[in-house]
Order: sequence, then structure tokens, then C-alpha cells
Amino acid sequence: MKSSNLFYQTRARRPEVERAEGVYIWGNNGERYIDGSSGAMVSNIGHSNPNVLAAMKAQMDSATFAYRLHFENSAAEDLASAIAQRMPAGLNRVFFVSGGSEAVESCVKFARQWAVASGQESRWKVISRFPSYHGSTLGALAITGYGPLTDVFTPLFTAMPKIAAPTCYLDRDNLSDHARGLKYAELLRDEIIAQGPETVMAFAMEPVGGASTGALVAPDSYYTRIREICDEFGILLIMDEVMSGVGRTGKFMASEHWNIRPDLVAVSKGFGAGYAPLGAMIADQGMVETVLDAGGFAHGHTYAGNPLACSAGLAVLGEIDRLDLLSNAAAMGDHLMLGLSDLMARYDFIGDVRGKGLLAAFEMVADRETMEPLPKSLNAYDRFVEICYTRNLITYSRRTRGGIEGDHFLICPPMIVTAPQVDEILNILDDSLNVFAREAGLAG
Repeated sequence: MKSSNLFYQTRARRPEVERAEGVYIWGNNGERYIDGSSGAMVSNIGHSNPNVLAAMKAQMDSATFAYRLHFENSAAEDLASAIAQRMPAGLNRVFFVSGGSEAVESCVKFARQWAVASGQESRWKVISRFPSYHGSTLGALAITGYGPLTDVFTPLFTAMPKIAAPTCYLDRDNLSDHARGLKYAELLRDEIIAQGPETVMAFAMEPVGGASTGALVAPDSYYTRIREICDEFGILLIMDEVMSGVGRTGKFMASEHWNIRPDLVAVSKGFGAGYAPLGAMIADQGMVETVLDAGGFAHGHTYAGNPLACSAGLAVLGEIDRLDLLSNAAAMGDHLMLGLSDLMARYDFIGDVRGKGLLAAFEMVADRETMEPLPKSLNAYDRFVEICYTRNLITYSRRTRGGIEGDHFLICPPMIVTAPQVDEILNILDDSLNVFAREAGLAG
């Protein structure tokens, strides 16, 4: 492999990509890989979609950049309208950014400006969950609960208060799912009171967990109660839909599964679907008017509303509608979850299978009864990904228990995936689990 002036998070090297189409990617090593994680849960409509590429080429013939303070552009206007039409009533003002961290940071900064503009200057705290991941910029890290990504940077930001994520699958009690959901939701109310309600501005959460919790889904009772608690104290509810939004769970936004209306929403990843860097904050119209009346939103990025990126995003939405990918994500998600559950029945070290639609994961454990994690020395979250990769399957993993230990694996193929392709993924997972079990001395 040739030397490189690039560097990433580690010294690990991969083959160069030669081309990509649908759910497959070809490397310069002559191998074809099935994209079992949509990259980092980004390529929601698959690779090299000709209609998206055509829309981008048409925009390139017109204009590729127009700074938002100098010109409006129809691609951004049309995309904002298309998003607003898909959101709950009143949640219809869109602020474009280039990625998920920017979208979350925009939500936090907007919430603070709204609090000041509406005469609530004492409100500045954003409660979030542990574990959680909301982005890599300092503001997003402040509400992230994931030690390996936050600890070294804590002198650089004010860490925000955390409550426990609703990891009900780890609980060993006699409560019903409904009661467990309420138990975890009440942690928010307790923390608001402990912090002082007059200081708390917002609560930020992923409706379906992402990298830090591996497609964690709370009991249904959790979501309704969270909205009630936020309303009780006048707290904004920020939904981080960067990974779960734009169709991946079988609904356009994952929060729709529980009929929850957030106050602010962050989207990215599948929004641009890998065709262009794209994200957005979606805000309540009344809140936006309050901020604008107070002098405007003191925030922004150079590429916000870039016409080329927005043309890609608009075409992505068009393909989601044309191919009915919400329905396919739901159906193929059911098929995938059945297959993962079958693997769990056959491999004792799979302790949990969870998710919604095509945002799915499984977690490895040493003991299914106690949910004790595998020994850290096995480095399962890294080793299993490598085993899959050598068998031409791309997966995504993180450490489950706050980033310190535990091993979960996200299986999130593009929303265009077919049943035979899901079966292909499951077959490679089966083979890889066999190999890992032998290497680690685990029972199958």
C-alpha cells in the first residue's frame, strides 16, 4: 500500500474505493463489499443513484455556490419547503448546515438565543443522556456522554448534566416495560428539579439510539412522558435525528413512531445520503420569529444552503418518495430483525437485538443472564468488524457501556436493500460469528 500524507483517527489503512453502486462498493484490491452500515449510517438511498447524480449535474451547470447573505437559491428554497411539508404542524423553518455536529450545535445555540429573546436568560443548561453521542464539535461534545470522545476535551467546554439512557435491556427487575419507560423518564424530571428549573433550557435525545447505544429503543411510555415533563417545566425538546431521521426507521422521522412533536430537530447523514455534505436544524416557526425579532440568529456556516448540496438533498427526498423507501425500510427492517434474532438464538454471546427499521444492532455479552460484557481484552467491537470486512461485509461498531466496555454492532444497510441482500448480510454475519467464537473461545 502506498504511503499517504493523510491521517485519520488511527494508523489503520483500507483499500481505495474504485466505484460504488446500490448497496455495493468496489475497492482497488479487486474486492466487492456489501455496505451493511451505509457507511456511517449515511448512504440511505444507496450509492450512485442516477437521478441524484443528474440533479447535481444540472445544478453544476447553473451555479455551485451562492453565499446566503448575497443570494437566495431555488435548490435551498425548494428543499426547505419539501422538509417542512414532512414535519409536524408549525415545525416548518429550516436552517441548513453541512453535517450532524453542526446541526446539533445549531439547535443548542438557537435554543439559547430563543431563551434570551423570550426573557428567559437564566435558562442555559441542556440535559442529555449517558451514554449518548451528539457530535464532535465542542458544543455537541458538551451534551455527549461517551468518555473516550469527551474526556480529553472537558477543560475546553462546560459539560452539561446527564441522566441515564433508557437501557431497559440491562435491567433485572420485576417492572413491566411500561413501568420501566416511566422510571427512566422520571429521571429527567428529577434532574430538572435538582438543577433548578429556571436554569434548564432543553433536553436533547436521540429517539432511536445511534453509535453510543446501538439502536437503543425505549419503551413506548418513555416518549410521551418525556414530552409531558418538558411541557411541565417549559423545557425545549431537541430531537437528534441525525442518524435516525429521513426514513431509516420506516418513518420520515423516528419520533413519528410515538407521535412526538419536538421543538427543534437536527438532521444530517441520510439527508444528503452521501452525495453531498448536508444537514439542517428544523425549528418551530414561532421560535424563529422571536429570535429574528430580537436581531437575528447569531450563527452560521459558509456552506449553509449550498445550492449543489441542496440539489442533492432534494433529489434524495424525491427518490425516497419514488421508490417508497419508507415502506421498504420498515419491511426489510422486520426481515433483518428476524434474522438477527435467529442468530441470537444460535449464539449464546449475543445478549440483545434491538432497533427500528433499518437502524438495527446486536450486542455481545459474556453472560446473557447478567448481561456482563465480554472481557475488554477480547476487543470484540474492533475484531468482529475486521472479521466481517475480510468477508466483504462492512459493519459499524462502538463500545456500548459509555465507550469503556461492551460491544455492539450496527447493521444498517441502505434503504434500497432487498430481501436477498439482507440474507447475504446475515449469512456473512453467521460465518463471522462462527470465526469470532472460535477465536475467542466462546460457545456458539
